[in-house]
Amino acid sequence: MALTKENIINEVYETSQLPKNRSREVVETALELMKGTLATGDDLLISGFGKFMVKDKKARRGRNPQTRADLQLRARRVVVFKTSGVLRRRINEAAGLESD
Repeated sequence: MALTKENIINEVYETSQLPKNRSREVVETALELMKGTLATGDDLLISGFGKFMVKDKKARRGRNPQTRADLQLRARRVVVFKTSGVLRRRINEAAGLESD
């Protein structure tokens, strides 16, 4: 099951003393701050969670997998996420795997 924005708002509401509408404002503000940071090309580091980085991808040749026709993919910016060591260990421990 995916964690949705509504799930996050409900969790903030249930674990804090904030009213539901204020919980929504807090979550929306945090997400807008994150989106604004990434839109400017800056990295977003959340300690214990990970780092979101904006990377530039060059234009390249591609292929339509259905028609096998060649096409040109344009240059673009993408967001890449790298987990922190803390989160990586927690995920692996929850799965019963050894962490590195």
